[in-house]
Amino acid sequence: MATTAPRPLRRIVFLFVIIAVLFGSVAIGQQVSDDSEGELGPSFVPGLALDLEGGVQLILTPRLDPEAEGGDGEITDEDIDQAIEIIRQRVDASGVAEAEITRQGSNNIVVGLPGNPDEATLDLVRQSAQLRFRPVLAVTDPTPIDPNQEGLPTAPESDAQAAAPEGEVATQAPADGATEEPSAEAPAADANEPAADRDAIEQAAFAVADENADGQLSDTPATQPATNSDPSWITEQLVYDMYTLDCTDPANLVGGVEDDGAAPLVACSQDGMAKYILGPVDVEGTQVESATSGLEVTQAGTTTNNWVVNIEFNREGTELFAEVSERLFAQQPPLNQFGIVLDGLVISAPQMNSPILDGNAQISGNFTRESANTLANQLNFGSLPLNFEVQSEEQISATLGSEHLRNGLIAGVAGLVLVALYLLWQYRGLALVAVGSLLIAAVATYGAIIVLSWLQGYRLSLAGVAGLIVAVGITADSFILYFERIRDEIREGRTLAGAVEHGWNRAKRTIVISDLVTLLAAVILYFLAVGGVRGFAFTLGLTTVIDLVVVFLFTHPTMQLLIRTRFFGEGHRFSGLDPESVGVSRASYRGRGRVEPAPRPRQTAGADRPAKQNGERLTIAQRRAAERRAAQESATTTMTEEDGR
Repeated sequence: MATTAPRPLRRIVFLFVIIAVLFGSVAIGQQVSDDSEGELGPSFVPGLALDLEGGVQLILTPRLDPEAEGGDGEITDEDIDQAIEIIRQRVDASGVAEAEITRQGSNNIVVGLPGNPDEATLDLVRQSAQLRFRPVLAVTDPTPIDPNQEGLPTAPESDAQAAAPEGEVATQAPADGATEEPSAEAPAADANEPAADRDAIEQAAFAVADENADGQLSDTPATQPATNSDPSWITEQLVYDMYTLDCTDPANLVGGVEDDGAAPLVACSQDGMAKYILGPVDVEGTQVESATSGLEVTQAGTTTNNWVVNIEFNREGTELFAEVSERLFAQQPPLNQFGIVLDGLVISAPQMNSPILDGNAQISGNFTRESANTLANQLNFGSLPLNFEVQSEEQISATLGSEHLRNGLIAGVAGLVLVALYLLWQYRGLALVAVGSLLIAAVATYGAIIVLSWLQGYRLSLAGVAGLIVAVGITADSFILYFERIRDEIREGRTLAGAVEHGWNRAKRTIVISDLVTLLAAVILYFLAVGGVRGFAFTLGLTTVIDLVVVFLFTHPTMQLLIRTRFFGEGHRFSGLDPESVGVSRASYRGRGRVEPAPRPRQTAGADRPAKQNGERLTIAQRRAAERRAAQESATTTMTEEDGR
């Protein structure tokens, strides 16, 4: 006994250490966290879902993109369903829980995001993530043409040579995901410079673009371009668009530009520090197999602080990009660059310093962890066959509100009190163990929820509260099963200490199987359901896992400790382990396993009436002889077990 005595206590201490870590991590996080860290920072109050707190609602009107795969001139139900699923995947991957994404009318999509989501999360909903790879034909300063400057350029190529960024390269991604260094940034325009008159800008741009001075801007190449990298794609209309585009204007940096993949394009960089003339599309974003974000790893194996996005193309994309990379590698700057265009904005324009033949490349630039992860999520979920127009975006109040939350919590507390009263009536002293286990489970569940709310953006909905209430009964069922097994062992004549151990050995298998079935049902429900049902499934699964932890690390070790006390170890009549209360004659039990035959063991109802054996009535003498034999066998079994101790 001396060698096993510390073990129950160690398990209990280990459980309390786990709970202390949950709450302690949140407390430390509050001290060291930055207010800009995220919407849901470390807090002892869990985040609430849309139905309990409110949030932001966006109504999206889809517009068909005829250049995208599946764009046949008509918006179908399949397109809408696909769009809803991809938006849901994007939002879930960003860490926002309990978002509501539904269909309104025939085409509109309603997206409800709880709380105050940041701009990156909102962009996941607003943008269609149309990714395209285009060759760079020219790079210019982000500002529009200055009509007052002397010696206006007559061709965009002169500006391209002066403003093209240096050092940005694209290489074949090594097997370990290494990438090259990002480029130096192009110089920013002076933010304090006053904007020129729009009419004067357009007149100056027209004068420069109209090379043949015929008073018209041609949108047809002068000669037939040989490849997508041929500068012949630069028409008079394209030059005019380039000189009039102001990339320092935030209105031109919102993305969502509808472009023809077979035609050249003038586009701003995503940060507004450069302006590009791009050739027709070489590779579509739909040919991206997968994308991951991470810190850059050099060819020497060292990890830098630069965040990159690694891209792997599918078979068709690998073949196309191999051809493109070989073509660009043979060009001179800036024609050896390719622009990675996301929703009409150039997010990166690396130089090609070697052909990429295996379909593994990377996007590098001024990424943060959040922006790299956002882009990787967008690329992983593919390009939609639809573009979206944000019809409305507004703050909405809670659909249910705090009153429903209060009623749900009252229902949970009432259920807990009723369960505690039943346990006290049925199991007396053992009810203290059961109620204590329920309270420990409740504290551990709350700690897990606030940590998940901080680290994973989890939000508690009313359906999740319902899952917590249901878990009270599931957790109590484990204790009842264990206590009944202990009582069965006492009825079979075991000592109280032996009944605790043998009862646990018989009960734990049933408890584990029962909880695993519940956990399996919760997992299936979580992955097959959407909306609030997933919140119910999540909390049900979480509390089921915590139930197993509490039973193994608190309930059973506590019983091992209590059985060594006089109150429980000697079977006090209020302990819940009183042999007489579980069906063993008090006269035959003398405490601590000492049993002697009882002259008249307790009989069941109707035992005074003559019993039947093989269809015949037994005589009184036969009945008493059978009772004596049963009492002697019980005493012999118990005394043998006592000797074994």
